[in-house]
Amino acid sequence: MGILSKIALGAGVAVVALVGVVAVRTALYEPPRLVAADLDLAPAPAFDLQAAAGHLAQAITFQTVSHQDAADNQLAEWDKLHAWLQTTYPRAHAVMRRDVVAGHTLVYTWDGAEPALDPIVLMAHQDVVPADAAEGWTHPPFDGVIADGAVWGRGAVDDKGSLIGLFEAVEALAGAGFQPRRTVILVSGHDEEVGGGGATAANDLLKARGLSAQFVLDEGLLVVADNPLTGGPAALIGVAEKGYATLVVTASSEGGHSSAPPPQTGVSTLARAVTEITENPFPMRLQGPGADMLHVLGAESGLPMRAALANTWATEPLIVGQMAATPAGAALLHTTIAPTMLQGSPKENVLPRDARAWINYRIAPGDSSEDVLNAAKAAVGDLPVTFAWARPPQEPSAISSTDSDGWKVISALAADVTGAPVAPGLVTAGTDSRFLAEVAQDTYRFQPITLSMAQTAMIHGVDERMTLPNLERMVQFYARLIATAAR
Repeated sequence: MGILSKIALGAGVAVVALVGVVAVRTALYEPPRLVAADLDLAPAPAFDLQAAAGHLAQAITFQTVSHQDAADNQLAEWDKLHAWLQTTYPRAHAVMRRDVVAGHTLVYTWDGAEPALDPIVLMAHQDVVPADAAEGWTHPPFDGVIADGAVWGRGAVDDKGSLIGLFEAVEALAGAGFQPRRTVILVSGHDEEVGGGGATAANDLLKARGLSAQFVLDEGLLVVADNPLTGGPAALIGVAEKGYATLVVTASSEGGHSSAPPPQTGVSTLARAVTEITENPFPMRLQGPGADMLHVLGAESGLPMRAALANTWATEPLIVGQMAATPAGAALLHTTIAPTMLQGSPKENVLPRDARAWINYRIAPGDSSEDVLNAAKAAVGDLPVTFAWARPPQEPSAISSTDSDGWKVISALAADVTGAPVAPGLVTAGTDSRFLAEVAQDTYRFQPITLSMAQTAMIHGVDERMTLPNLERMVQFYARLIATAAR
């Protein structure tokens, strides 16, 4: 046999062996099964959906808007909301103890019959982002209109829907005579949209009490009706969230008149620095919550994806490339870099002494603010720029367990209430729950509502609304969660 024939034969054997390995690994591949099938889930208590919709509509009319400048906030609106909650939910207030911290953050405690059991903490914030009817709202953003099977207005989804869902749930359970064995705590921050000082104060209060919560549940992810991995709905429960940091890059120069510029100005130096930083992105990695989500949901999308997931030793670059095809997909796999603000001269014909850029990072689990700073310094090399944090960075959260009792109850109820497959996920934005890390054994981020990818644009956007079916699922989920986890 000639040398070419031997090479061809060897190559053929290698290909057959490779195909065999792929086939065997694919046949044996079992995606993670993360939803317990044998839990005894409590039924939902009776409640009036139309009344709940009316209550959400009323809550929207309180303009608890967190402005960038706190001096613009109408604090009386928070006071009105608090008084309204006490009037509207008398049974809930009869069974829960109420504390107010940081001015307007609410901490409610429903004492359990067995204080030795670790409590559960459920969260929903009171404040909303600004909204202007001139932006083209179908119904004015603070009128709280019920129309076309939905409650319309700013905060309907983010996050007064959850707040009202929690109070409706407690009101219904208290009315039905439910008494928790495990203590239940509700935390409602008043300034989530601008930093979470209220949640920090709540953490300090609970920490002073020596509390160690079995789990904390907050907003964050939901049921995506048209999830690209499944081609249908998928309930995503956030088990971690990214860190947040903004790096200020400054290029200093002599300044002067623009009619006689030096060869390199502060602005041109800054432009080069920003370009170098953004053109050296953090590598994308198939690991962490984003990869876990892919393994759970991707296996349901057909044989090709199943084969790819079973053989990531060979297919990881292809999978990462597919995920990175959209900004949202790429954000799940690495720390993102986004220049957002620039500052230079106050006048067009003046060279600035200092030119600055603000670069916002969302730091993936596994990276840190120190990694961010080191990467930026390495990217700019010897360019004459300096670095400073706009404010102290927030590191990425810990990754919560998908084996804990808390996960088992939340995931099983998510599957039961929504009818969708359930997977862990990564929250790429920030929630108040990150400030309760000191008192939480595990933290999860999920709202039991279903939205399409396109509909998620209404969150912080125009025509925010909560459909009545979503509101019904919300109340049922929270009531059953309390009744199951705290019984």
